[in-house]
Amino acid sequence: MTTIRLPTATSATGSVLGAKPDVAEDAEAYRAAGGYADATAPHELLRHLSASGLRGRGGAGFPAAVKLRAVRERGCRPVVVANGEEGEPGSVKDRWLLRARPHLVLDGLARAASITGAVRGYVYLSDPEAAARVRRALAEREPRLPVEVVETARTYVAGEESAVVRRIDGGPALPTAKPPRPFERGVGGAPTLVSNVETLARIALTAARPDLRQAIARSTLVTLSGASTEPVLTEVSYGVPLRTLAAAHGTPDPAGALMGGLFGGLVDAPALDLPLDPDALAAAGTALGCGAIRFLAPGACPVRTAADAVGHLAAESARQCGVCVSGTAAIGDALHALAAGTAGPDTPHRLARWAQGLPGRGACGLLDAAAGTAGSLLRAFPGLVRSHLRGPCPRCAADAPAPGGHGHRLAVAVPEVADAPSSHGPVSPWPLPMLPC
Repeated sequence: MTTIRLPTATSATGSVLGAKPDVAEDAEAYRAAGGYADATAPHELLRHLSASGLRGRGGAGFPAAVKLRAVRERGCRPVVVANGEEGEPGSVKDRWLLRARPHLVLDGLARAASITGAVRGYVYLSDPEAAARVRRALAEREPRLPVEVVETARTYVAGEESAVVRRIDGGPALPTAKPPRPFERGVGGAPTLVSNVETLARIALTAARPDLRQAIARSTLVTLSGASTEPVLTEVSYGVPLRTLAAAHGTPDPAGALMGGLFGGLVDAPALDLPLDPDALAAAGTALGCGAIRFLAPGACPVRTAADAVGHLAAESARQCGVCVSGTAAIGDALHALAAGTAGPDTPHRLARWAQGLPGRGACGLLDAAAGTAGSLLRAFPGLVRSHLRGPCPRCAADAPAPGGHGHRLAVAVPEVADAPSSHGPVSPWPLPMLPC
């Protein structure tokens, strides 16, 4: 079971986790903590968001203020969407947020509507428990903005913003070709803001405490998993070294990590000295993505991890782009053969060619993630790749998944969130201070 750990040096008002992350927050508790207050006007809030540099937490890390302005400037009665569809198997933050702090998300959605001039909103998700909590929150405090909950099946591509629009409009949750992008033409043809639920939560926190805007923008929820250690959901400030997170998670000497869910690729052990910072990680060829980090145990083989990741992506392909269907399958087959010790001598060359030539050719980022995983394996572990060409790897053989088990091996369970005061005891503090901003 995934545990929640509170940071040791942050106030509840500046933290997305809040004071009691294992108990669902009702409207009364949220208002008592300063939620739904009207102290910060929409134009002031946009200024604070721009000054703080808040980035989206859905994976791409796009500046939130820029996205809000783009929708506002289109006019035409915009729409706002809280995107809680969490397709990354190693991430739990969005489903936890909707289960535990639905009012924080709804507050952020309403404030995004005020900034953009939106006339209606949607909460888009695939988790039935989260859907029930959001509907209960809407019943507790009817919002000034009409809000509808739209459910979908959970898949890797269902949270892509054009897939979100397509599903809300009554179609399948599958990506579409771009342009137009949702901010240009989205739900019902209107300009649409599709914003990750953690992003909206941080917008609400900034409205309540603009004096803490930098700390709010420069901290993030992370899901830490891997090895044989229980997964952890926590909140940390940018700048904490990855190695420090690994040690605190219970993997003190990892062989590397799978970064950003399935989008940041693999990094080796020396790269764990990098800080948890979007720019620093991007400069090093990896990504924070959705904040999911899977640490590799000292005895784990990254070839097997890469094969699991791409195997899951191949199974999750929307199967509407031929290049994605063939490309992810080819990469997955090559990595599986490499892990089994049956790959031909040209396999690294083919993987390198796919890693360079396939990104950007699909309607969404799934193919990019598969190609990026292959490329990162070649960059971070070239010696291990070569050794797998000489015969079976005993570590890969011992860790081989059951048929179709790639995604299950990478999945992390959502932390339990009680309806009533928790009987689980206090949430343990995270043994890392939030860094000053």
